[in-house]
Order: sequence, then C-alpha cells, then structure tokens
Amino acid sequence: MTLQPLSLFVKHDGTSSRSHLTCQYRCGDACSQPVPNTSGNQYFRDVARVALNRRTVLRRGALAVLTASAGGSLLSLGAGSAAAQPGSIDVGSGDFLLDLVPPPPGLDFEAVAPNNRDALVVPSGYSSGVIIRWGDPVMPGAPDFDFGNQTVAAQEKQFGYNNDFAALLPIAGALNEYLLVVSHEYTTEPAMFFGYDEDEPTEDQVRIAWAAHGLSVVKVQSRPSGGALVPVMSNLNRRITATSEFRLTGPAAGSPLVRTTADPTGTLVRGTLNNCAGGVTPWGTILSGEENFNQYFGNGDGVTAEPARTQLRRYGITGETSNRRWENFDPRFDVTRELNEPNRFGYIVEIDPWDPASIPLKHTAMGRFKHEGATIYVTGDGTVVSYMGDDERFDYIYKFVSSKKIMPGDGAASMRHNMTILDEGTLYVARFQGNSPATEIDGSGRLPADEKFDGSGEWLPLLRAEGAGATSFVEGFSAEEVAVFTRLAADKVGATKMDRPEDVEANPKTGKVYAALTNNTRRGTGGYPRADEANPRHTNKNGHVLELEDDHAGTTFAWNILLVCGDPATADSYFGGFDKSRVSPISCPDNVAFDPFGNLWIATDGNALGTNDGLFSVVLDGPRRGETKQFLTVPVGAETCGPIVTEERVIVCVQHPGESDNYTAETPASHWPDGGTSQPRPAVVAVWKS
Repeated sequence: MTLQPLSLFVKHDGTSSRSHLTCQYRCGDACSQPVPNTSGNQYFRDVARVALNRRTVLRRGALAVLTASAGGSLLSLGAGSAAAQPGSIDVGSGDFLLDLVPPPPGLDFEAVAPNNRDALVVPSGYSSGVIIRWGDPVMPGAPDFDFGNQTVAAQEKQFGYNNDFAALLPIAGALNEYLLVVSHEYTTEPAMFFGYDEDEPTEDQVRIAWAAHGLSVVKVQSRPSGGALVPVMSNLNRRITATSEFRLTGPAAGSPLVRTTADPTGTLVRGTLNNCAGGVTPWGTILSGEENFNQYFGNGDGVTAEPARTQLRRYGITGETSNRRWENFDPRFDVTRELNEPNRFGYIVEIDPWDPASIPLKHTAMGRFKHEGATIYVTGDGTVVSYMGDDERFDYIYKFVSSKKIMPGDGAASMRHNMTILDEGTLYVARFQGNSPATEIDGSGRLPADEKFDGSGEWLPLLRAEGAGATSFVEGFSAEEVAVFTRLAADKVGATKMDRPEDVEANPKTGKVYAALTNNTRRGTGGYPRADEANPRHTNKNGHVLELEDDHAGTTFAWNILLVCGDPATADSYFGGFDKSRVSPISCPDNVAFDPFGNLWIATDGNALGTNDGLFSVVLDGPRRGETKQFLTVPVGAETCGPIVTEERVIVCVQHPGESDNYTAETPASHWPDGGTSQPRPAVVAVWKS
C-alpha cells in the first residue's frame, strides 16, 4: 500500500515542526519509540554550593569599557545602526551603552526575521546560489537528473540525497579550487519516487536508495567575483555509498562480534549508513558519524536470546520489518539471519578525499553509538582529542584522547601515521555535576540563585586501545564489548543522561567546547529522569547549548549553559545573560561551527516555535555575550545542516525541503530550489556579501 493517511500518523503535539514523515525516514520514528536507555545509572550527581553572583557586576564593568572593532569581514554589512531592511528583524535598541559597543568582527549583519517562506532567506545585502543538488552529476558519465526515470547506475554517479555535513578543502597550488565533501544522511523514498509503496518497494527503488546514501566528493571552483561555487569534473570526484567497501580498525576489528557470513574475518564492511555530521582532521581527511543506523535493520523482535536481545534494544533495533524493507533484497539487513551485521555500523568513519582509490576506515576505538559526528582538537603537545555526541534522548557525551601524537607535514608517511591516530587512545564518557542546590533546579528553566546553570564534570574512562591490544575499564565488559556495545558500558559507569547531544566542537580560537543538545520532550515526564542543572528544563522542546572549559587531554572540566533556547519572550529561555529583547528566537540547536574570528554559529533542526529552521550567530565574549542573531532561514519543511563560515562565504546544506505529513512525489509541499512545478531537491548552497 502507499503512505498511511495523515490521521494515522503519530502527532508531535506542537513540540516540534519536524514532520512525522521526516521522523519515519530519518531516524526510524525514534521520537515515538520507547527510550532505548532504560538503565538505572545515577544520571546526575548534584553538589550543593552557594556561589557569589559575579555575572551582573562583570557585565556592567565591561559595558563601561568601549572597544573598537577589529575590522569588518565579508560577513559584515557595515554600520550596525543602519535601518532594518525587508526580511530583517529589529532586535532592539534599549541599552544605550550596549549600542555603543560595535558587534564583533563578522557579525555586523541585520537579523533575518522568522518566517515560513518556501525560499532560502538571507540578510539584506547578501546573495545566495545553489552549488549542487540531489541528482547533479558528480562522476564522469553521469547523466543529467531525470526524476521520473532514475536508475541505480545513474545515482551511483550523481550527488546523493539529503545532504548533511559539508567540508570545503582548498586544493594546494590551485587558485580558487576546492574539494567539497558532503555526507548524505538518509533517503525519503515517498518523496523520491512516483507511486512509492512503502510495504512493497521495488528492488530498483531500494538499490537507488543505497546509492543515494553515503558521501560525495566533488571539485568546485569559485566564480571570478562573488562567493558562488561551481562543480567541475575531476579525477578526485568520488561517490561513496551503502555498498562501498570499508575497513574496520581498532579493538573490535576481527572480533567474533563483527563477523558475518559475507565477512568471516570481521574486518571488511559493505557500506556506511545514516552519515550525519562530521569533521575535518588537521591531516586533511574527513570524519563522518554513522547515526540512526538501527532503522535499516528488520526483525529485531525475532531475536529473543540474551544478551543479544538487550544489546539490540539498547540501540533501538526492535520491531518486525524495517521501514524501508531492505531485508527483502539483502539478508544482511535481517538480524535473525545476520545477527552481527548491525554491530558493523554506528562508528566514526574516516575518508581520505585526496585518494579516490583509498578504502575508508571505521574506527571502533571511538565507540559505537548514534554518532552525530566527531570533531578534532589538537593540544600543544600534538595530542589529538575528538569530541562526540550520541544523538538519542538520555544518552551521552564522549571524547577520545589519542596516545599517538600528530605528525606534521603532508607527505605519504605523515598521512599513513595520522590515519592511525584514532585507533590508539582512551575513550571517555562525561558525568556532569551542578553547583546549585537541587531544590533550585525545578524543571521550569528558571535560573538558580547564582543566576547561571554551571558546574564541574569528569570524564569516565571506558576503553584504552594500545597497538594490537586494548584494555577495558568497565567491570564485566571486555575491550571488544566496550567498543561494540559502548552505550551499555557507559550505562554501567554512570554517565549523565543528556537531552539529545548532537554536535560537540572545540572553538579553535579559545579551546572552549560547545555542545548542542537538540531537545528532549520526555525529560521530567512519566518515569523518565527529571531536570538537573546540565539539563534544566522538563519537556525540553527547544534544547540548549553547553559551554565546557575542558582539560582536553585530562579528565576534568568546568561547564555552563550558554543558551537555553526558545522564545525570548518566555521565562524559560536564557541567552548567556544578554538582553532577551535583543535576540532572535532559536529552537532545536543541532550543528555548531566557528568563523575565523571565533564566533559561534548554530544550525537548527525541528524548530518548535512554528517557523522555518535557520542558521544563527552567537557572540561568546564581552558585553554582547549571548547575543543571538538569525543569519538565514531554509525553505519550508527543511533542516539547516553542515554550516561552513569563512570570510568569503557561508555554506549550508538544505536537507529535506518540503517534508510534511502529506508530502509525496505526487503532492510536493515545496518547489525549492528550482521553482515552478519542479520537485524539491536537497541541495548545498553558498551565501556571500553582494
């Protein structure tokens, strides 16, 4: 049959703008499923402490010292006092002293107003253009896209579906030429094919979907003027799909836990799935997180023997048939036939974009969970630290600290060495402690007496990988089991249950770490954990952003909440102490990025305030700390992903435009980006100063 009538869809009762269709195909409808983390671990250890409130005193002192701007960038529009332009929002002018302080370099633009337009809306004075869209040619011989006549052979050479992470790598010695690397998180089959039958998809439709997953590597060139980028054919261009070969590395490689009929060695995996956010390594490779891989596997309820049943359920592999019915065409997606196949997904993937013949890696030393992504910070002595979030309600924040040091240089020897760095080191999970009495954290989002949500934390060791060996720090778990069943190991040591931790990234200017916690509407409901100081709001539909001052290679950190997202007019929102009458509303933070000046940028997913998602800038230091401004909005039904912010341009991935609960290929809810009566197509766009 075709898609179920709208009346049968699970309702989101106003807590998110994300459609059920998006939930169904992006994450296997996780928001309506039981929470996989049923552990009884101590999810928060509160430390009562009375603290002096220095925030107001410090802020008033900073306002009295007016500093000059360090100069404008191509992100700057000029004088901050310019009149609001069409499509902009006036964020207020009530604080005279603050008005005399210029915005930080790169942030002097006029905020875009919240809207529901089927368009990419950018500030006055800026232009935008599509770089590449689903179905555009990537490989030589790729045909032009034909929505009604798709083929497997064509999609394997064309840009994939639902672009998420993006990286722009300059090509050495080539002026204005780059490699654009983009992940393709998932496919929405009802929007991809006319007459799609979700109960009986055709084999061609399934195989086209396999080819539309993975990653694309494509060379792009800049225009003579402006910030537009144009794809070009190159011997570096590449498509990686759900059937490409990957090599397992680290403590789980070769383990009986990852061996299958097709791979009795447990070292070679076919494909990568649900590639969400990622990162760029200092040695020039790309990291990509395998996130909601569980949804691709069917017949989870058919496994009743323990411990396999518990292991599958902890990763959300339940039910009978999978949503896409891939098991109908490949037995590896049926867990009753290949129990270990899911154990080969859920890792951080590393790709060398400079060598199209190279085999990508899956790093098991970095743990297996629903990786939003992984980002890199290098300490002064060359230690590589990677931060990661597990995108699930009540799951955890992790970091990996290498035991190897980075080798400088761009030669073959340094590349070989550096691509082994993430196989040796220690994997940690975070535990947070609050500074306020528990009685002051009531779930309302109201600030405690010291007027800030803050505290300390510790990194709990789970696993150390060393050369050919590995050590478990978790009682009852072998090193291989920690690497493959990382969630269960983290449950055992008592990590803090968080509100969907997604992107976690260190600011390259300051070293402070920022974590986006998208939302968790089950916080404080039923028998679920109540609010704590690191997750201070019940039924948290708008999310929040943490700021950590981490001892990067050590085991302790201090933390505070930078943003409690939501409507600035409501009492349960907080913007770093900044005047809430002067900020843009923001909801459901997902990805974080930094511009060359060290400003924070946040992409949102699932705006619960009733308007389109977008990209926001946030001031991190000085009297404007917490000032949040919307830079752009994406089209109706779309999500903002993969932000890149440079002095020349801003790049975002526009994912699933038009997705709504009555959306099919026959009834498109958007015509972006091509307009007219065209089908909507996920695309990567650039924005630049006109």
